[in-house]
Amino acid sequence: MKFAEKVADYNGSRPFFTLEFFPPKTDQGFDNLQSRIARLSALNPLAVSITWGAGGNTMERSLELAGLTQSEHGIDTIMHLTCTNMEKGTVDKALQAAKERGIESILALRGDPPRGQEHWIPTDPRFTHGVDLIRYIKSTPGFAHFSVGVPGYPDGHTESEASEDDEIQYLKDKVDAGADFIITQLFYDVDGFLRWQKKVRAKGIQVPIIPGIMPIQTYGSFMRLIKLCGAKVPHSLMSDLVPIRHDDQRVKDYGVTLAVKMIQRLTGEGEVPGVHFCTLNLEKSVQRVTEGLGWTGAQSRVINKLITDTPVQSSHSLPAESTRLIDPHLAADSATSGLGVAGLPQQEAGKGELNNASTWDDFPNGRFGDFKSPAFGDPNPWGASNISRNQALNEWGHPKTVKDLTDMFLRYLHSKLASTPFSPTPLSPESMMIFRHLERLTQKGWWTVGSQPAVNGAPSTDEVVGWGPKGGYVYQKCFVEFFVEEEDVDKIEKKVAEKGLGWVDYFAANFNGDCRTNVPDGGRNAVTWGVFPGQEIAQSTIIERESFLAWKEEAFSFWSEWASYYPPDSEERKLLDRVREKRWLVSLVHHDFQNADAMWSFLFDGKEAVVDGN
Repeated sequence: MKFAEKVADYNGSRPFFTLEFFPPKTDQGFDNLQSRIARLSALNPLAVSITWGAGGNTMERSLELAGLTQSEHGIDTIMHLTCTNMEKGTVDKALQAAKERGIESILALRGDPPRGQEHWIPTDPRFTHGVDLIRYIKSTPGFAHFSVGVPGYPDGHTESEASEDDEIQYLKDKVDAGADFIITQLFYDVDGFLRWQKKVRAKGIQVPIIPGIMPIQTYGSFMRLIKLCGAKVPHSLMSDLVPIRHDDQRVKDYGVTLAVKMIQRLTGEGEVPGVHFCTLNLEKSVQRVTEGLGWTGAQSRVINKLITDTPVQSSHSLPAESTRLIDPHLAADSATSGLGVAGLPQQEAGKGELNNASTWDDFPNGRFGDFKSPAFGDPNPWGASNISRNQALNEWGHPKTVKDLTDMFLRYLHSKLASTPFSPTPLSPESMMIFRHLERLTQKGWWTVGSQPAVNGAPSTDEVVGWGPKGGYVYQKCFVEFFVEEEDVDKIEKKVAEKGLGWVDYFAANFNGDCRTNVPDGGRNAVTWGVFPGQEIAQSTIIERESFLAWKEEAFSFWSEWASYYPPDSEERKLLDRVREKRWLVSLVHHDFQNADAMWSFLFDGKEAVVDGN
């Protein structure tokens, strides 16, 4: 059924809610998401929505997931669809595929105003603005039947320099073109939303407005996502959150309470028929919020039993020890902290009980984790890109030589740049613990994009490396990631074989898909873990072949996207394309977490780096 019609016909005793999921990057994560959706469907959401990667990079997975939620789970599905930077004909293909799967609702994204004059990127000339996509759907035989929604931005659009009044006019243009519902970007300022909603209504926009709610999972993931989305955060919220930021469970509990209070105000004071949960493919917080609102009743006891008693199942054999953790996209802390949201990203570290299907990936802290998690993927809301053209040109300039790139990575390490294509946030305090080593590698042309220092039993409340509930202790093996030439990969392999003495594991992969490693098939390196009162040992960061290769795909895509902002024959484009084609991404792990200098003694032999031939 069309979503706008479902909203119009809804006469339930409580406000409705919808759930948003993104397609995981791995087959195992995709399988496990089906179990998660099945459990959450018992809460009776009005619909679910499936996100769409920037430029259609998740097209096949998005269509597959949307088809399954529509047919297998019997939930009316809203499929997101972006039109910016997609090949000609891709929109037609996506709409036809949605139609064949019985999907009747589309969330049309991106975007007025346009992101920039990316005229050399292959795009469909029919779509310059978001309103063009809506007009096309509504005027094309075979597609005009779709219910079409559009995004709303109560805090303003992160890529727009337009005024709020102009943005609301863009929104009205889309509604006038045929959009029949609005789902907003996530926000935390309820007063700001209510003010914005009044202005939208005053403009003559009368279609349903569904506010986007994202329960806070951890302090780190919250800070990354509000930066990515440009969300405004009330001072009172930060005052509450900062004192508990090192206790993941308290932050998660606070996030649930906050979401309940926000929804109570929104449905009580605003013209709000329901809410839209951005789940990040996690389930426990959403279940707790709906229970706290009294929207689940006796059914919540059933879902609780399902969640508590049911281990994660998959068509792939899942060993029990695998069902514990994740955050896919962001390094536990990185030389380019936030790397991988790059990631949101986003990306969920599970510190829950063994085989508890709802909590094994409950706390999103580190990029690596169990690749079997439904939350393993890209959490960027609504297919947002990590790199804008203005950011590329204004912050990273016009690199024409390898030295220019080395200088950029060094400027980032010295806090002269606030970001790189691989990190949307400044260098973290944790990375400062190993700053001189990262600097030395980068000076040699080994561009560091991820790392963490060795930690041996630091309190879980430690200001720099702590995580999880208070009263615990956390541990880390040192790891470091960097881009190097193939000849350097040869040197690393030789060094590991001759001097690693079994203490050092590595993965290396290139853009073309070649992978080299000394880790046996099925080998899994837990590089971050914690011990907490009354809990099993919790692993928050895992490095293994599948997770490394998933990150490799993402990392090389950043080179491609960055290159796309320069004309095809420019020196900048040629350089970045060459780097993407020739360099390898390498990940090194040293297992001696009791020796803070073990990795660096191995790499530098006390004096020179392996890059110099030692």
